[in-house]
Amino acid sequence: QVQLVESGGGSVQAGGSLRLSCSASGSTFSTTFMAWFRQVSGNEREGIGYTFVQTRFTYVTDSVKGRFTISQDSAKNTVYLQMNSLKPEDTAVYYCAATTANSMSASIFRPSRFEFWGQGTQVTVSS
Repeated sequence: QVQLVESGGGSVQAGGSLRLSCSASGSTFSTTFMAWFRQVSGNEREGIGYTFVQTRFTYVTDSVKGRFTISQDSAKNTVYLQMNSLKPEDTAVYYCAATTANSMSASIFRPSRFEFWGQGTQVTVSS
C-alpha cells in the first residue's frame, strides 16, 4: 500500500502561483508513476499530468502546459505541482495519485489507471 498526502492548497488571486506537494509513504518502492488530477464538484476528475518516478520524465496536458510543472524529490518521496499564472477556472480540489503500472502514456492517462490516491487539497483562484 502507498499512502499519499497532499499539501499546499489555498486561496490565491488570478495570476498568482501555488506549489502543491504530495508526500508518499508505505510501499513507495513499487510506485512507477505519480500524477496530479483535479476535480470540480459535479464534474469528472481531470488529469493534469504525471511523472515517471524512475526517470523523472514528466507529461502535462495541453490544458495546463506552459503554466503547470510537475517535479519530484526522490529523497523525500515527494512530487510537486508548480502552478503559475493561475486562473479562476483552475479552482478545484487537486489530487495526487500513484500507480504500480508498467507503462503510462497520454492516451491512457486517466483516473482508473491509478490505484492510490491522496485526500485532495482545495485550490481557489479569485478574479
